[in-house]
Amino acid sequence: MSSSTQTARTAEGSGDARPADTSTSVAGTGTGTSGYAISQYPDVPAIEARLHHLVHSPLRALPPEALARYEAWYEQHATASKALAAEAEQYIPGGVQHNLALNDPWPLAVTAAEGAYLTDLDGNSYIDFLQAGGPTVLGSNYAPVREKVLELLASCGPVTGLLHEYEVKLAKLIHDFMPAVQRFRMLGSGTEGVMAAVRAARAYTGKNHIIKIGGAYHGWSDQVVYGLRIPGTGSLEATGIPKGALELTHELPPGDTTALAGLLAQLEADGGTAAVIVEPVGPESGTYPAARGYNAQVRELCDRHGALLVFDEVVTGFRLGMGGAQGYFEVTPDLTVFGKCVAGGYPAAGGVGGKQEVMDVFAGGLTAAGQRAFVGGTLSANPLSCAAGYHALLEMDRTGAPAKAGAAGDRLRAGLDALIAARELPYVTYNFGSIVHLHTSGVLHLTLDNPDFFTELGPRKDMLGHMSMAYAAEGVITLAGSRIYTSMADSDEVLDAALAAFDRVFAQV
Repeated sequence: MSSSTQTARTAEGSGDARPADTSTSVAGTGTGTSGYAISQYPDVPAIEARLHHLVHSPLRALPPEALARYEAWYEQHATASKALAAEAEQYIPGGVQHNLALNDPWPLAVTAAEGAYLTDLDGNSYIDFLQAGGPTVLGSNYAPVREKVLELLASCGPVTGLLHEYEVKLAKLIHDFMPAVQRFRMLGSGTEGVMAAVRAARAYTGKNHIIKIGGAYHGWSDQVVYGLRIPGTGSLEATGIPKGALELTHELPPGDTTALAGLLAQLEADGGTAAVIVEPVGPESGTYPAARGYNAQVRELCDRHGALLVFDEVVTGFRLGMGGAQGYFEVTPDLTVFGKCVAGGYPAAGGVGGKQEVMDVFAGGLTAAGQRAFVGGTLSANPLSCAAGYHALLEMDRTGAPAKAGAAGDRLRAGLDALIAARELPYVTYNFGSIVHLHTSGVLHLTLDNPDFFTELGPRKDMLGHMSMAYAAEGVITLAGSRIYTSMADSDEVLDAALAAFDRVFAQV
């Protein structure tokens, strides 16, 4: 079901500029004062060459004495977090509810979030480049949105179980920004959005096969826990999932449209493909960057073979611009999966939207006699989440938050590039606007055809954890030490302080 990750890629990369849109906001165009976050598209072939060099270079890791100093910092300055983490292990599997919280030597317990900063139980302040995994483009705990949420809570509470005006307001606003989303179904998470998209695609097309790209994460539902993080790994992470759940899921190498064309043709003999699901900037938010023309090629192939194109915009939706990745790339998907940003950082953030004729498979009452694809959720589209999302999106458009966050990402990436070059490190950094990648160990770019894969996997994974720990001890929180989300709150002062912290870590390598 999976293909080699070494198949030659056919989509050409480019560094084509696409200036941010600074025109007056116009509902329905997907553009506006917020513009797009990507000012210059990354040179994908050059990045791939640098990543290849990184994984074939000796580790440039922190020495034992540096690790000892950072561990001592935690013992001295993060004692309250340590105590809470120890208590968590007594009641929570693995001590954390979400992988974002994982951190060596223990998870940090946060008590306050504001703008560009987090504060932990011990009173330590950190620059927040995690931003809750990406949804808070305005910065954490943005006051104007918070005030609207408090007004909603005072008037009707978080959930009623009946229709609320904010459900309609949010769905209409999303359509205004992304015209391809003619109908929108709010759900509780990106995982639920993917489940619904797959179900809709199968119901609408009458076909069963699903194609995903190796390395991409589309949530944890049974049918897509396949080829996660490292392409070609297939069902490696599918513990507890019956083999039958994955029989109709197929994984292809990132960027390989030749392999996609071949698989689509092959599957026509077995009933055909219901959907191809992609992250528009590449798997894991561009960890495996997609070439500039990739999405257009996938669109053409889907049309040729009668498959639906599904964009997973859980991260890129509104972070790249109010028109999402589909607006930036000017490629129209049949279905779009949402999460994170759709509730502005508040809980129950997810859903699926798309063409009316496809989305109509969800229509129906309590009993639809087999005429609809069933989805549900008591807390789906609750007033709190919808109000938060509506006002967050309005504020993002009004303030131009995506473009401002993207400019911060550009400045941070340029600074990291300079630090890496000055110290002659093999590290690789690039960005899609406010989605900044910093690869130091290369663990995510190992390939299974490497005879030393399992030998190198452990040390490179450990190094990534150590770098993440060091960044935090120096006052910067990242996503697992390899991804950074900038926000509108990241001023030049914040970015300069962050670069100084990264340099303190790099200096010890």
